[in-house]
Amino acid sequence: MNKLEQLKTMTSVVADTGDIEAIKRYLPEDATTNPSLVYKAAQLEQYRPLIQDAAQWAQSQPGDLLENTLDMVSVKLGIEILKIVPGYVSTEVDARLSFDTIATVNKARRLVALYEDAGVERDRILIKIASTWEGIQAAKVLEEEGIKCNLTLLFNIAQAIACAQANITLISPFVGRILDWYKKAEGVDHYPGAQDPGVISVSRIYEYFKTHDYNTIVMGASFRNTEEIECLAGCDKLTISPDLLNALNEDDSPLSRVLSPANTTTEEKWPELSESQFRWHLNQDAMATEKLAEGIRNFTKDLISLEELLTNEYLSVKEPA
Repeated sequence: MNKLEQLKTMTSVVADTGDIEAIKRYLPEDATTNPSLVYKAAQLEQYRPLIQDAAQWAQSQPGDLLENTLDMVSVKLGIEILKIVPGYVSTEVDARLSFDTIATVNKARRLVALYEDAGVERDRILIKIASTWEGIQAAKVLEEEGIKCNLTLLFNIAQAIACAQANITLISPFVGRILDWYKKAEGVDHYPGAQDPGVISVSRIYEYFKTHDYNTIVMGASFRNTEEIECLAGCDKLTISPDLLNALNEDDSPLSRVLSPANTTTEEKWPELSESQFRWHLNQDAMATEKLAEGIRNFTKDLISLEELLTNEYLSVKEPA
């Protein structure tokens, strides 16, 4: 077996892309999207009919035309992905709502309603929300309503533990973006896999959750190389870009399991985190503070670019020649 096939025997492999052709090629269990990936997909010719349908639908709906179009594009893309994957698709809430609990809850309900109107059960959907305090509180409300969530832009143990304490279905602790920060901060070109700060972070979270019997799924995300993936083999889920899926697919060398539910830690169970304690732990971690803010800004930037594309290509009234 190649490394991708070996990895699938110990970890649920998730495609980190909105490219349906790539998803068909590698047959992952689930797929995740974000504003950056949706924006990339929207620029491909094969998605024009999908976007045109979304825009046409939005014109018949009350409310903001652009917002309705954007929501339906995300949902229609998710529906196409669900025709291929047997598990979940993650659809992200507008990153500009990352510090507004009520607005995040309302947007998530709206997205799930659109899926359900199209005949997709909510059990197939993960609503993707940034791991701010407000985002975690929104996800707690949604989980109580039977809406499953994926907390993203997660960079440290305090964010992870707050999610577990809120009974969130799944978290996406990042690996590569942590590596990026430490390489720049410490002037290091390369860390061996086991010493990669992102690998260490996800391993700690995984072992903490298994030791203290949290049911929240740990899905490592944001990889820069296959070495990071290999060092997290055995994690509940790993969401991987098409380029790295291809690299694993072409590598026939053996792959050993590293993480296992039997992995334990001596780290004591944290008490319930208050808002002030959460914010303090985040504040004390310069990397997590900076990467969380940067991630929200970048997702917002791509979201605005997607809105501009929709407005210019699909929603603007063309003057007759």
